[in-house]
Amino acid sequence: MIYHGNRFTIKPGTPAERLEQALESLRNQGRQIPSVRHFTVGPDYGGEYDYGAVFAIDDLDGYWEYLTHPAHLHTDRIGLPLVDKFMSFDITDDPDPEMGAKIAALHQRRYDSDPELTRLVTDLGEYQGSAAPGQHHDQ
Repeated sequence: MIYHGNRFTIKPGTPAERLEQALESLRNQGRQIPSVRHFTVGPDYGGEYDYGAVFAIDDLDGYWEYLTHPAHLHTDRIGLPLVDKFMSFDITDDPDPEMGAKIAALHQRRYDSDPELTRLVTDLGEYQGSAAPGQHHDQ
């Protein structure tokens, strides 16, 4: 099982209705993407981020389905322009010592095939973690 998470802060002055549309789009990912087993979207407590989302996915094939699903693409397009700081992370019980590099490779493959997405993440004030472009985590 892979738990893929995002933590983020919102740009000052973001209209409440646009923020709620983006959060609802994240929830919709959990409802619509077949490979998502469980999900949580809501306020992030105990840190420097405003909101977070966690999606439980069985394996790398499911992770790729999650990354490339139209519901995820929609969230990227409407949500990323509202975000200032973004952190992604993955937690897994898979014993494969290359899992971090494999996850990073899936994200890089997605960026390589989608210049608009790459522009959206490049425009973020800060982006770090497992899904950040050019990041490779071997553990």
